[in-house]
Amino acid sequence: MDDALYRTYHDEEWGVPEYDDRQLFEKLVLDGFQAGLSWRTILYKRESFRTAFDKFSPEKIADYGEADVKRLLQDRSIVRSESKIRATMSNARCYLKIMETGKGAFSNYLWGFVNGNPIVESIECYKEHPVQSAESESLSKDLKAKGFKFCGPVITYAFMQAVGMVNGHEINCPRWREVQALAR
Repeated sequence: MDDALYRTYHDEEWGVPEYDDRQLFEKLVLDGFQAGLSWRTILYKRESFRTAFDKFSPEKIADYGEADVKRLLQDRSIVRSESKIRATMSNARCYLKIMETGKGAFSNYLWGFVNGNPIVESIECYKEHPVQSAESESLSKDLKAKGFKFCGPVITYAFMQAVGMVNGHEINCPRWREVQALAR
């Protein structure tokens, strides 16, 4: 792969089990922004997203108002989708409701959909990847019931792979075994 940023993301981040509440929130938001786009587009804009959205501070984003929507719609360094921006604001408020039960609440909630253990795919070629699963459908349905937006089963499946809830590396990829060893 000639794309150094994408390769680094694959080799160091994608599929690594993530348990940090705030990191999980950021990654769920970014996967929502990816809807209809390539991950590469989002990856190259990720630092700009972090700047534009106050480092994905749910507490700050939950308080955003119309001035913030207008500001973000003018920011050419991010994906300027009003519906995705408003969804991020709404999702921050939903996240905070889950977090009212304590530190680790969002992580525990999400990881509960895989019983705390990553699902291990055994695929030989990326073309064999499913685009959703029973677990991503269940997670999507529950997130939506809690008020989250841009979290359909395809988005949640990509998210689950990104945060290590699903080990989606090909079995011949060195990362396949490595990320399994990183799970709690």
